Parts: sequence; structure tokens; C-alpha cells
Amino acid sequence: MFKVDRLRFGTAGIPISTPKRSTVDGIVHVRNLGLDAMELEFVRGVNIKPELAKKIKYVARKHDILLTAHAPYYINLNAAEKAKVEASKKRIIQSAERLHDAGGWSIVFHAGYYLKQDPAKVYDRIRDGLRAIERELMDRGVRVWIRPELTGKPTQFGDLKELVKLSEELETVLPTIDFAHAHARNKGKCNSLEEWREMLSFMEDRLGREALDNMHIHISGINYTAKGERNHLNLQESDMNWEDLLRVLKEFRVKGVVISESPNIEGDALLMKKRYEEIRAQ
Repeated sequence: MFKVDRLRFGTAGIPISTPKRSTVDGIVHVRNLGLDAMELEFVRGVNIKPELAKKIKYVARKHDILLTAHAPYYINLNAAEKAKVEASKKRIIQSAERLHDAGGWSIVFHAGYYLKQDPAKVYDRIRDGLRAIERELMDRGVRVWIRPELTGKPTQFGDLKELVKLSEELETVLPTIDFAHAHARNKGKCNSLEEWREMLSFMEDRLGREALDNMHIHISGINYTAKGERNHLNLQESDMNWEDLLRVLKEFRVKGVVISESPNIEGDALLMKKRYEEIRAQ
């Protein structure tokens, strides 16, 4: 995997204001907006053919846009039915291959659900599934980061400790840290300088500097209940202390990508990028 030179900011999908809604036009529009990353949304299936992926790679490199991708939502590496587990692996592999074809860097997905099972056994099943995926991708020469996401509900696999442990055990796995999900999963906690410092320190202690030099981050506002995430909100309509979060990212010299998942995706991406640059200049 190639190194990321700085902390970049981008959108979860094609910006809303893109005049012509295609992936290539979205990449050009991201650059015109002054952003420098974009997440390809494969959420309902991998909808990019290999020929188009080559064109996307050319355009993204020309405009210096870092590409990530979100694999389909229909993934559960802890499904009861073997066929569903195999289909989940296939979706992650296909997403990673297409992102690799497009010159991308990091593929994110929700790894699975506990289904009221022992979390330790669920961990083992998901780790074994990811190990098989990693092996297959290496055999095919596909080199992208494989990123199980920190999830927004306690019923979903993917708290920080689980993701860090997976990253210790598997060579091409690192977490996607969705700070809004952490906030919702923990019923309104994970929203302060101290808590974010604790999260990043834990990652650095266990995974080394590489983890903070290659972070895949999601940030948005979020609506939540005692059961966790309900829906994403725009930053300024939420209780997320996002400016303090940006201060902590600067303090820890984080590199990688921040993807805005707010409803106004490019509005909040630009808001964060501008504020982050002001904090860096202080």
C-alpha cells in the first residue's frame, strides 16, 4: 500500500452539487471544490466495470484525489448460513479488486452482527473470514487496506478493541474509525478531547505509528438512542464536538483520510477541511 502524505478530506460518494452525476465527474468536482479525497459507494453492489475503473484511476491521479470505497451493506461474516458468509467474502473481495483497479487505497465495510452469540466466538469467526479474504487478495496481487468499521450499534460487531485486535493479527487489516458511530454506540460518550486522546493512544500503543499514519476516518453528526445509531446529521445540527476532534487529529499528527458522511456531504467536508487548516496554522 502506498503512503498517504497528509490528512485529506473528502466525500462519501459523488458530491451532491456535481453537475453530471458520474464517478469521473464526481472526482473532478471534488478537486474543483478544493477537497482531495472521495469514497466510492459500492453499498448496493460493485457498480464499476474494470474498463471504467482504469479511467477513474487516471482521472483521480491527474487531479490528486485519494480514493477509498465502501463495500456493500449486505455483509455479515458471522451469518448462520455458510452461503451468506461466502457471499459476504465475495463482496469484500470484489470491492477490493475494483478499488485496486481504480488506484484506490482503502476498503471499508461493516463486518457482521453478534446475533446474541458469545462475542469471543464471533470475533474468531470474523477473523477467520478476514484471513481468508486477505489471503485471496494477496494471491491476486490486490494491495489495499482492508477496513472493518467501528459500528454504531452495540448489536453490531466492531468496537475499537475488537478492531485493533484484528489489526494485530492480520497484515493488511486496519480499522476504519467512525467517530460518529463511536459516539452513538457508547450512548453519547466518545465526544471529548480526553476520550479521543485515549482512543488514538490505544491505537498507537497497540499498532504503532503506522496506524495513525494511515487512518481511514468517517465523521458526521449523528442521531442516536440507547440502542445506538439512528441516522446521520449535519455537523452543525448535532451534538458532535467536531472542532475538538480535529484538534486531537492534529495533536496526534494523524495522516490518511477524513470522509464526510453527513447528509450535506461536501458542505461538511469543506467545513472540516477549512477548520482543520485554521487549527494547523495556529
